[in-house]
Amino acid sequence: MRVRLLHAAHGDPRAAAELAAALTPRQATGLDPLPAEPFALAPALLRAHRRDLRALPDDTRFLLLLAAADQYPVPTHAYERAVAAAGLDTRPLDAAEAAGVVDATAQGVVFRGAWTRIAVYESASTADRRAVHRLLAGVLSGEGERPARSWHRAAAALGPSRRLAAELRLAAKVARAIGDPVLASALAERAAALTPDPAERVPLLARAAADAWQSGDGDRARRLVAATDDDTLAGLLALRSGNASEAFDALLTAAVRHGADHDPDTAAHLLARATEAAVYTGDLRRCREAAAVADRLGILPPSTLGALAAAFEGRYDDARDVLEAAAGRSGPGGDPTGLIHAGIAALLLGDHTRAFTATARAAASARARGETATVPQAMEFRAYAEFWTGRPRAAEAAAVDALRQAYATGQDNGACHLQAALAMFAAVTGDERLCRERAESARAHALERGLGLPAALAMSALAFLDLAAGRYAASAARLRALAGFGPGHGHRAIRHLATPHYVEAAVRTGDTRVARAAHADYDRWARTVRSADDLALSARCRALLATGEEAVEHYRAALDLHASGTRDFERARTELLFGSALRRLRNRTEARDRLHSAREAFDHFGSPHCAEQARAELRALGEQAPAARGTDDLTGRLTAQQLAIARMAADGATNREIAARLLLSPRTIDHHLRGVFARLGIRSRIELVRLLGETTS
Repeated sequence: MRVRLLHAAHGDPRAAAELAAALTPRQATGLDPLPAEPFALAPALLRAHRRDLRALPDDTRFLLLLAAADQYPVPTHAYERAVAAAGLDTRPLDAAEAAGVVDATAQGVVFRGAWTRIAVYESASTADRRAVHRLLAGVLSGEGERPARSWHRAAAALGPSRRLAAELRLAAKVARAIGDPVLASALAERAAALTPDPAERVPLLARAAADAWQSGDGDRARRLVAATDDDTLAGLLALRSGNASEAFDALLTAAVRHGADHDPDTAAHLLARATEAAVYTGDLRRCREAAAVADRLGILPPSTLGALAAAFEGRYDDARDVLEAAAGRSGPGGDPTGLIHAGIAALLLGDHTRAFTATARAAASARARGETATVPQAMEFRAYAEFWTGRPRAAEAAAVDALRQAYATGQDNGACHLQAALAMFAAVTGDERLCRERAESARAHALERGLGLPAALAMSALAFLDLAAGRYAASAARLRALAGFGPGHGHRAIRHLATPHYVEAAVRTGDTRVARAAHADYDRWARTVRSADDLALSARCRALLATGEEAVEHYRAALDLHASGTRDFERARTELLFGSALRRLRNRTEARDRLHSAREAFDHFGSPHCAEQARAELRALGEQAPAARGTDDLTGRLTAQQLAIARMAADGATNREIAARLLLSPRTIDHHLRGVFARLGIRSRIELVRLLGETTS
């Protein structure tokens, strides 16, 4: 809610604080959208700005109004042409500059703050507003300026107009086609206000809501949807911010209706969205239901749906063929949603390089099309690909950025998934407190909204945390529970991906019977998709379940396969386990080589607890593994999160500022800094600045 408040308040903390104090309990917890009108957001701040504006001359205020109308709420870049066309004298702007209201630059009038610009527009008379909108509309005659011209013509209208409403509908289509959903939404909403036909208002508002959602304005989209009673849009919004099961039911019902109305394209689109809801819930029954609807309507089912249904039912050959076809549709310039699905398919196939390419292209395509809401969706899955292809810090930074975008755009379910992913990253880097904080946040939201995917991912993060810390019984218990959880609580794909960790934990506790059964299914999938990484992990599981020289041969096979894969962190864990097995077999020379290689990889990943396991094995061989020096020393002693916090603190950021950047609480930042000081053997920020300066130089 802090992120959404700041987003609604245009980044002004004074406005955000004023708005926070006025929220209803449902708004404060995110159940209802935030207020829409500026005066409802920050009335005291607006009043203060208005007092300053009233002190300015009339001709100054008119020039300011002209500039504000050109920028708010839709930027149209026509101010200078309007000034020239009307022969206006711009010298009165000097008074506004002297008062600290604006800066007059070569690029035009720049307001000192968003709320100054809003106050200029909101405090003007209706007649003056109409006058400046007519003036701006008159100069917008260039190629591609039709939507902006229609906007100003509509803003200058005296009342309802069928002709003007029709013009706005066409202008909204143009704005949509050129990738400007913000303008398209404003035009559609204004058309709804100007149409004299009540029957036309609901579809126009629905279209405005869809455009608002695409542009990333989730609160506005929810307000508009509430005025339409459109179950299709309600389902789409619920998919990203509500109950996933309810979203699935609404979207599937809408798909059936559009299919019956001979609208196969819309029906296919809604089935694809229903597929996403089914994926989030982890419910095989829903996957089958959606596939049956697609078959009944004669629509090719979304590839992800068909693949998941086949995989969940054990038809691995069918799943592989469908996933290969989907992953192949990852070329540049494609539809963002299609590219996201291609990325998911590549992840399921274990092809992390292709998954990164597809999701990175999805994010780029979404930005180019103005589909702001789709960017964090792409980043959800790009983070996995970046992490597994050896860029853990880039993955974590991208996930934190995507988390902020998801919250700002009202996509709480996507944010939940990202919290779970960040919990896994924290588990890998050994940051126990952060892992538990992220996982608990994700699980609380996931269980409330029926989101099996992030719930399962959060549980597997906690299980890996236990595994890496040597709490094998606890890790095995968590993963056994994950296997038994039903829809909305667990997820077959996450359970499957966690199988190598479960086998390790189960073997450590002597429970090899269940571990062998789990490995047999995992091995069948690995052999079907022929992913080098999955085959390597299957060979590692086989090594853990064997003894003596047989285990050694399986470990060697696993490392040979890892050499062709991309999951460097798992390769390091294989080397750690292999080195430990070699030490017990008294093959000291090779054991030492494997353990040194594992330690260096863990230091690179910022995984000190795993690196310490390798050092412990080396100490058991009679060798004292030296800690690295310089920046590598910090990487070896601090988790990735601690290192990021240390650098921000050394740059002068306060705990509260660091907390805001990382979407954590100031108390958590304080805990991390105390941990940093303890690990580095220092007592103050001054020493931290000096230490980081030395390592950089």
